[in-house]
Amino acid sequence: MLDQEVLQGLEELLPSWMVQQRWYAGKGRVPALRRIGGLQLQDPAGEVDIDVHLMLDASGQSPTIYQVPLTFRGDRLAGADHALVATVEQGSSGTRYVYDGPHDPVFAAAVLRRMGHPGQLLSSHVLKGEQSNTSIILDLVDARGAPSNPLICKLFRVLHHGDNPDVVVQSALSAAGSPHVPRSVGYIVGEWPDTGAPDGMARGHLACAQEFFPGVEDAWRVALAAVAVDGDFSAQARSLGQTTAEVHATLAHAMTTVTASDEDVAALTRSMRARHASAVSEVPALAAYDSMVHASIEQVSSATWPALQRIHGDYHLGQVLEVPHRGWVLVDFEGEPLRPLTERTRPDLALRDVAGMLRSFDYAAGSWEQTHPGRSAREWADRARIAFLEGYAKESGRDPREDAVLLDALELDKALYEVVYEARNRPAWLTIPTTAIERLLAGRRSDLRL
Repeated sequence: MLDQEVLQGLEELLPSWMVQQRWYAGKGRVPALRRIGGLQLQDPAGEVDIDVHLMLDASGQSPTIYQVPLTFRGDRLAGADHALVATVEQGSSGTRYVYDGPHDPVFAAAVLRRMGHPGQLLSSHVLKGEQSNTSIILDLVDARGAPSNPLICKLFRVLHHGDNPDVVVQSALSAAGSPHVPRSVGYIVGEWPDTGAPDGMARGHLACAQEFFPGVEDAWRVALAAVAVDGDFSAQARSLGQTTAEVHATLAHAMTTVTASDEDVAALTRSMRARHASAVSEVPALAAYDSMVHASIEQVSSATWPALQRIHGDYHLGQVLEVPHRGWVLVDFEGEPLRPLTERTRPDLALRDVAGMLRSFDYAAGSWEQTHPGRSAREWADRARIAFLEGYAKESGRDPREDAVLLDALELDKALYEVVYEARNRPAWLTIPTTAIERLLAGRRSDLRL
């Protein structure tokens, strides 16, 4: 067990470590941390202390809750120097090495037990390159010691009160028998003090686990390979459109639909105006399009809306895997990280996912253009976009282009979101969304319309 002095010392050591983590949302700020809760997991061997800390960061305009799992060892963990958070002294126990929990196999095994999974952990490793969460790949053996299918455990770093859509939506699809999502295995729920909650406690998902597909490529990499050789991606895009429509239909049945109310319409237009304002604050030159953006938003208010339903919410080529003998498999149903959880858990327009994928085809082409100055992949993107829409229309029975006012506005909204992201994280790529905004507002979509 850890003494209080060690825990207090950690609160002093954690800020300098947290600012270096990709999942820390307060870029440019020094965390002001206070521990508000947590839980202890057990190491059957009794050699490693496992503490999950829920830390409140009060450095921003509104408080943020982070999940920080730590393991405490008497000896260094081989090959894990990159995950060493600190070294602390604990009385007679001497030096304790503190590690970021997901990188420690003892923590991974403890999470697996907490979820009630019968498999035994053989090895584990953390996926690189993730930003808002941490994913652990779990290699397992069954009771007889034979290798079994691996799992991926996603640890949510930023916590919100309420059900995480990545757990709820994907679990609903899995339970409905959809082959287009990974099979859900389990999840962990936690609670922490929150004065804004009715009973003073907030509750939300801490982690979830699902089947993992080793060695498969996501649609983004498949598309980039096609762009590089100007290969026709139409067949893949068409089948992806069909899969998307099939997933939407399953969600509509499994989680029901609702008729859009006046407040739903007003909420979307408010969100679009806020997104537009954020983009203009990042790129003032976009103010030249103000009148056209406002006109597009006004058209949304007067358009005929289809029923609302649960959707993916952050749909792009990187969220789809090409799995042999299974086809396209959709992952990461958490929604756009910059949108509040209350927005991400409400029924929405399925067209938002369609618009997101259309933008992703543009991004595949645009990323290639970044490394090939003066050359264009516009025709490749247009062919892929058309094929995707055709596939969606064939499966759903309604062509998304029949709702052109909504589709155009949602694609514009996504491009404005991309402007904010690129301006803050990848300025060299800003031309991808700004060019799309210019094209959308110039009405250059005649080749995509009926």
